[in-house]
Parts: sequence; C-alpha cells; structure tokens
Amino acid sequence: MPNTQDDDILLEVSHLTKSFVAASDFFGKATSFVQAVDDVSFTIHRGECFGLVGESGCGKSTIGKMLVGLLTPTSGSIKFEGKELTTMSEKERRSLATDIQLIFQDPYASLNPRMTIGNIIAEPIRTNHLLPDDQVEGRVDELLECVGLAPYMRNRYPHEFSGGQRQRVGIARALAVNPKLIICDEPVSALDVSVQAQVLNLLDDLKDEFGLTYLFIAHGLNVVKHISDRVGVMYLGRLMEIAEENELYHRPLCPYTQALLSAIPSVNPKLRRQRIILEGDVPSPIDPPAGCRFASRCFANIAACEITGADLREVLPGHMCACHRYDQVSPEGVAETLRELQYVASRPTYGRGGSDVNADPAETTVD
Repeated sequence: MPNTQDDDILLEVSHLTKSFVAASDFFGKATSFVQAVDDVSFTIHRGECFGLVGESGCGKSTIGKMLVGLLTPTSGSIKFEGKELTTMSEKERRSLATDIQLIFQDPYASLNPRMTIGNIIAEPIRTNHLLPDDQVEGRVDELLECVGLAPYMRNRYPHEFSGGQRQRVGIARALAVNPKLIICDEPVSALDVSVQAQVLNLLDDLKDEFGLTYLFIAHGLNVVKHISDRVGVMYLGRLMEIAEENELYHRPLCPYTQALLSAIPSVNPKLRRQRIILEGDVPSPIDPPAGCRFASRCFANIAACEITGADLREVLPGHMCACHRYDQVSPEGVAETLRELQYVASRPTYGRGGSDVNADPAETTVD
C-alpha cells in the first residue's frame, strides 16, 4: 500500500462538477443541463491505483477526461502535484500533458489505421522532443517488449492485431512519454474475459516496474478488485463510498455498493452473497432528485434520504460513505447498522430467496 501522507498526494480533486447543455431555446440560451459530475472529491497518492466504478452514465469517464484536459470542469478544483490545473493557460496545461496520459476504452478506435504501431508509439516521443531521432526506434522496441509484443511487429498495422494486442499498443503509447499518472478509462471492457486478466496483470506489473500511479475506471467491482489499492463507487454523478480494496469488499457500507457486490458471480458457494435486486430506474441526470441520488432504488432509504443527499464523510478510519443511515452512528455502532441493512436487504421484495420477514435482525451476520 502506498504512503498516504499529505506530502505524497499526487492528485487532489475537490468539489468537481461538470454540466452539459441538454436543451436550448430559439436564441441558443441553455434551458436545461445534464449533471454528469456533481461535487466529487477524492485524492490519489503516488504509486497508488485508485479504482472508480459505477453504472454507465454515472460520470466516471467524464472525470477522467477532465483530468487529462479533454473536458473543462464547470466548477471545482483539480490539483496535480500541488498545481491547480483548472486555472492554467493552454500553454501551461500542455506542458503537463506528458505527466498525465490516457489509455482509451476502445482499442479499435483509438489507433490510427493508417500508421504502423511503431509510428504510433514513436509519435508522442517525437512530438514532445523527448529523444534524438536516432534513439527513437530503440525506445519503441523497448516499449513493445515491456508490453509483451515482439519488436519485429513494429511495422505492422493495427488491423493485423487482436483486441488485446491493440490495447497493449495503447499502453505502450501511454508509457512512451514517461507519465506520472495514467487514466485507464475502462481499458479491458472491450476485451474477452481471458484477455482481460492478461491486460490487468500487465498493468499491475508495469505499475510496480515504473512506479506508476493509476486512476482505473471500470464498470464492475470484480475487475478493479485485482489491481486497485482503494476504490470509489459512483452513482449518477456522485461518489457514494471510498475505501481500501479489502475493506470495501469485506465491509461495504453503502446500500448501492452492497447491491453491486451481490451481483458478482462466484463459483465458491461460501463466497456468494445474497442477491439484492434493485427496483425502479435510474433517475434522469437532467432532473436529479433533491435528496440522495440512490433513494428511489434504495432498499434501506429513510425519510432524510428524500430531503437532502448525505455528505461523503469518514464513517470508519479510511472508509468514507455518503449515507444517512450512518449520520448519528459511532464507529462502534457501524456493525449494528450493517446488520439492520442486511436484514432489510434479505426481504423477499429485494432479495431473491430472502429470509423470513419476521426474523430477528440481531440474528443476521455481517460478512
């Protein structure tokens, strides 16, 4: 686990918000907005892999694009090594482009089909004048070997490679400029399951070899489990929970996180969780609810959830959660609150094959 002292913070995101215009009137004045990201705050430490998960449309990829400068935040702060990125000029922002790199989701669309992979990897080196021309080809061969491709493949075109091999080319291109932070925007979601494991292992090995820091964006908690040190869970533009990987998987506090974990299949009966079936639809990001974003689908919502959204706060040491169930709960009382949530989730309305509704919640167990 990387050092978590304040001096070791590489990236600090504070109250980050991004809105897109959804509709405008005859004169071009915006009349409605899509709240893609709403008041998101988190930190990433050097040498750490921070996983960001959530459903499609929750805003996780939008955050990644704001970090690399592809989108401009509506409000909020992004500090990289103590430097505020949102107020930088275009020239200053470009000077940091080599420090923050992006691995794209689609390995088919992210590579120029008219360029050989050797030229694709060499392009950022030449553009940023990192090496003399006579050393570029040698550096390309090194990068190809780092990602598990043979140097003789450098003269081939992207269409001659499989999806996993193309993603390896994308990883090599990101490494070419010696970045400090790599935004991995769902880098394995377009790959076969067997290939996903290979790419995840490669990213993990490269992280240790080059001392890299990752923001790893993914759909499923089962994917980020194998590579992340800490995990943040997003829902409809808001961060619902942040915890270390082991803590999140063994003691999820947020009802939404509990529902996501229950959906992960397992061949080991002892590791299976009772399935939590969420009802209802995700609210519209154009007109989000006034209270908690998850309240309309939550199996454990209370009256306060309909009025205002809970702040993301530290419920347990190093474990943050945005849920009104923990508003007046001491760290010692968290286990009791979790037992109550498990009891509610086990009702037949939400849990398939749930326990008796009249059962005593004190008799239920916490994972």
